[in-house]
Amino acid sequence: MDKTLYGQTSMQSPQSRRTPDHFKGCLLGGAAGDALGYTVEFQSLEEIRRSYGQDGIQHYPATGGIISDDTQMTLFTAEGLLRAKTRWSHKGIVHIQSVVHRAYIRWLYTQGESPTVAGLSQGKPYQGWLIEIKEFHVRRAPGLTCLAALRSTPLGHNAVNDSKGCGGVMRVAPCGLFFDSERAFKIGCEAAAITHGHPTGILSSGFLAMVIALLVEGVSLLAAIQTTCQYLQAASTEYGETLTAVKKAVEYASSKEASAETVQELGAGWVAEEALAIGLYCALVAGEDFRAAVRLAVNHSGDSDSTGAIAGTLVGLLIGEKCIPAEYLEGLELADVIREVAQDLYRNFEEGEAWWNKYPGS
Repeated sequence: MDKTLYGQTSMQSPQSRRTPDHFKGCLLGGAAGDALGYTVEFQSLEEIRRSYGQDGIQHYPATGGIISDDTQMTLFTAEGLLRAKTRWSHKGIVHIQSVVHRAYIRWLYTQGESPTVAGLSQGKPYQGWLIEIKEFHVRRAPGLTCLAALRSTPLGHNAVNDSKGCGGVMRVAPCGLFFDSERAFKIGCEAAAITHGHPTGILSSGFLAMVIALLVEGVSLLAAIQTTCQYLQAASTEYGETLTAVKKAVEYASSKEASAETVQELGAGWVAEEALAIGLYCALVAGEDFRAAVRLAVNHSGDSDSTGAIAGTLVGLLIGEKCIPAEYLEGLELADVIREVAQDLYRNFEEGEAWWNKYPGS
């Protein structure tokens, strides 16, 4: 394997967002958008407005910000990447997709299942620090495609299905925080392909991961989208649906009023390219206004938690944790765990027994 796999750029832009605050903003922002949207997932826009008023849901319910499977799987993606880095540091060789796949198997275990997957070593397949946190051991409307694929896909292989659901794209933010832009695209695609076999589901995931990596470098959101569009067309011949959805989002951001009705013209978000487009659109029109971004992203008839998570991830990275309104951080489930994972992604890897025990190389 390429010895520069985990190389970091030696020079950083003065506008670089490679800081603990921005990394935490990315994951906390995504979790906050997820939690706001999870409250109204599966409700139509009309039902949301009947319950919360014409502007739709604005705040967490009294029970607080309860995260869905979107944030759960995002954190297990991060754990997989960090454990892959440990293996690389110890062995000098790693198949990242296999290590991330193992992390998803651990997530599946938290959902009450103990699958028998070809290639999964017996004995200690379910050990890790996230799996020991009891709050993960609850189902929050997990995607049926993710569940089915993880029950059966051989370790380190792509799923054999034709799904382009948004269950891949909603969880790949850590790939963009961990790798440079081109590697982020590749690893984002590989992470999504563990559960989703349709090219659009895979490429949309790589697209978001690359945009996030470019934002970390200090690029503007619009420039990151434009650069990733060019890269997408060179990387695959099956880019059509993803590129069309992204271009529509960019066009609408500059030409249409920011409204729930405009969001719904981009789709419902159940499939990858629509979720990506809605998240990008809401982040573009909101700029650095986190409230506006997540509220716009969740108040529609569709997959509100996933679109909220994507928009929150992008704007949270742009502004950092310190600029996320306190109302979205207070009462957010597992906020301290999310901060810790984000900090670990920022550190990338630390030599020492405590780190190795936390992220063993498997």
